[in-house]
Amino acid sequence: MDTDDSEKGGKRKQKPRRDYAPREPRPIDAAQLQEMALGYAARYATTAAKLRRYLQRKLGERVWTPTDPPDIDGLVTRLTGLGYVNDRAYVASKQRDLTARGFGAGRVRGALAAAGVARDDVAAVLSPEDGAISDPYAPAIAFARRRRFGPFARDGAASDPAQRNRELAAMARAGHDFAIAKRVLNAADEMTAEGLSADD
Repeated sequence: MDTDDSEKGGKRKQKPRRDYAPREPRPIDAAQLQEMALGYAARYATTAAKLRRYLQRKLGERVWTPTDPPDIDGLVTRLTGLGYVNDRAYVASKQRDLTARGFGAGRVRGALAAAGVARDDVAAVLSPEDGAISDPYAPAIAFARRRRFGPFARDGAASDPAQRNRELAAMARAGHDFAIAKRVLNAADEMTAEGLSADD
């Protein structure tokens, strides 16, 4: 009875590999660059710095055809002026999103710095005088509840010191102030933790 090569332990014939030449970069001009910028700003909540980085990356992948160099800064400035890109609106949105997920002010500011938002725009939105920053205990409590830390632990038992240190470290990485995290984790029960506020 005939058997195939695989049953005989032989090797199957492999198709010869094709060597593909790298594709030539496509040309791009000012109108196409503007279309890319508009499309990116329409699809994503972005900042001027993130849009600038996106356009620079796209230019690196394409061949610029006009004789004049691309004016990325001018294009970003125009879109910002038209309201397609609004760094302060991005700050407010990011702050709401991260706070709702239980992240503290330190994590919020870190994310905004990574997005390239200017300090003035961050300060204008997150300034305590504006009342834009909510009680810092609220996101810390939300984070502890979500991660089942401290008084929110499933078994309801007090954590051992090593576990408590790990929880404190996790809350610090999430951007919470050490003193606030410690008070939340040391609360006697869920009701006590949820009653904590900056006014205490």
